[in-house]
Amino acid sequence: MRYSEMLLPTTREVPSDAEIASHQLMLRAGMIRKLAGGVYSYLPLGYRTIRKIENIIREEMDRAGAQEIFMPAVQPAELWQESGRWDKYGKELLRFRDRHNRDYCFGPTHEEVVTDIVRNEIQTYRQLPKNLYQIQTKFRDEIRPRFGVMRSREFIMKDAYSFDVDEEAAEKSYNVMFEAYERIFRRCGMIFRAVEADTGAIGGSYSHEFLVTADSGEDAMVYCQSCNYAANLEKAEVAAPEENPIPEQDMLPVEEVHTPDVRTIEEVSAFIGVSPTKIVKTLIFNVDGKTVAVLVRGDEDINETKLKNYLGAGSLEMATDDEIMKVTGSPRGFAGPRGIRCSLIADYSIMNMRNFVVGANREDYHVKNCNLGRDVAIPAYADLRTVRKGDRCPRCRGEISFARGIEVGHVFKLGTKYSTAMNASFLDRDGKEKLMIMGCYGIGVSRIAAAAIEQSHDDDGIVWPMSLAPFQVIITAVNMGDGELSKAAENIYNELITEGVEALFDDRDERAGVKFKDADLLGIPLRITVGAKRLAEGNVEVRFRKTGEVRVIPLSEAAGFIRSTVDEETRKIMA
Repeated sequence: MRYSEMLLPTTREVPSDAEIASHQLMLRAGMIRKLAGGVYSYLPLGYRTIRKIENIIREEMDRAGAQEIFMPAVQPAELWQESGRWDKYGKELLRFRDRHNRDYCFGPTHEEVVTDIVRNEIQTYRQLPKNLYQIQTKFRDEIRPRFGVMRSREFIMKDAYSFDVDEEAAEKSYNVMFEAYERIFRRCGMIFRAVEADTGAIGGSYSHEFLVTADSGEDAMVYCQSCNYAANLEKAEVAAPEENPIPEQDMLPVEEVHTPDVRTIEEVSAFIGVSPTKIVKTLIFNVDGKTVAVLVRGDEDINETKLKNYLGAGSLEMATDDEIMKVTGSPRGFAGPRGIRCSLIADYSIMNMRNFVVGANREDYHVKNCNLGRDVAIPAYADLRTVRKGDRCPRCRGEISFARGIEVGHVFKLGTKYSTAMNASFLDRDGKEKLMIMGCYGIGVSRIAAAAIEQSHDDDGIVWPMSLAPFQVIITAVNMGDGELSKAAENIYNELITEGVEALFDDRDERAGVKFKDADLLGIPLRITVGAKRLAEGNVEVRFRKTGEVRVIPLSEAAGFIRSTVDEETRKIMA
């Protein structure tokens, strides 16, 4: 491709509304342009990278035995009502009506549609397993789209769905896709980690996220330095401590303390003169319309995802002032477990506490020297808090570390969540009707492009891995007005095209400095510079974008050198 013929509007200015490197560089490199909030057009350079990502995904999906289909983006409400998600999915689901006043949505995902296809086409166990995938545009009406294509409302996604006869077969399908994802992200040249994750709105029994490590990542992950355990922050487990009951003789007498207008942990700690680790918070939640009190140590935070999963809740939110008053008899800030009029659960963090402070369920009062068993009966303990620095690995008790990551893929074991709701069944060997066991597997195609830039860029621009670069090499003639230089550059370009190398020929009538700046901004892995001094010696320069290394290569060998370098880089990624 000739630069002069491309729609490639680069800019030196950093866009004021672009917060992170990938958003800034994709705009500056002329890869994307904003149409509306969270909605972007891909210009030629950006779409070339998207197509490369799609091709890698297709090759690995096909290799894993999945079959490509293409489903409608617009989905009838009836399917979502049948699965139960029409009312539960929330405002991210873009709903609308057609001219006949029938309800539809623009698909954020396709579990309902693919389940409808399979239940109508599969009758017996002989037709299973099946794994169907598509690459398609999705829409989720994010309340705050940001970071360019990293968190946009409209995005390109690969979603796959497996259907199996039993749990054992479903586990095999899950593992096959897990391994395929590892190959995909390796081929994309990314440093990533698979972590245990919550299933969220998709549902199912368990899942893994694939996170690309990057300081700009929105997701926090926890990993063990001694074993393979890794999880995102909302899923990361805290191991149960060994129970060590306090002897009765060590229990101090209960004492009620007047604490006027002292409500927060910090205020209670300062007023009574105890560490937050000696205080138990009583948090009141509305769980599916019922009030639940949750106890946690004063310096810890309840992980609402864990709490929601433990309770099997559809909805969970902090209780209102009226709800708190009803179960405690006091305003917010003075709740405690003694005599509370609702169900009660506790986090592991309070299991071995002694002589601690709690709210008195009385305005302007707290209680000192409260003890488990004597003063508070705990019906159940659970892992309900957010993991933090200093915790140990729940698998091997090793040291854990924290990192930031960008989610680029997510695999779910769905079980029978959708097949039950939508009656996706088959006849087994004995002629008995059974439900299909499902899995689903998503990859953010457009997000991979942004994540790759977040992981690999410098002050001059993007540094693409060879596998994702829109072009593998750019040929820069220092002076297109010099007939000898332009002819030599043209010949190299034609040779590279013949060799099957993806080459961009910068044939613009611009100063060399401008061309070099643009080449670095675009992040193309290799740059051939055709200049008067080197050409007089029968040579050209080849510069490696990633390392800055420059090699002087004979003009006659330039095309062959580039071809072998591209092949070598490809082999490294595929290994």
